[in-house]
Amino acid sequence: MTVLLRGLRWVRWYVRELTGESAYERYVAHVRRDHPTASVPPRRDFERMLTDRQESDPRQGFRCC
Repeated sequence: MTVLLRGLRWVRWYVRELTGESAYERYVAHVRRDHPTASVPPRRDFERMLTDRQESDPRQGFRCC
């Protein structure tokens, strides 16, 4: 049972990393650790900022639609 749970946790971690789901959590941890007086933007604002950065820099990837 322990091996099964470990495997499921790994799959969950992998999918979250692959889809970018954990990026916001890492960002929040970074802001709280390195900039404790700064306010943490809501998830929606973070995703908008990320999308804007990706669209403005061709090295970050692009969206066709």
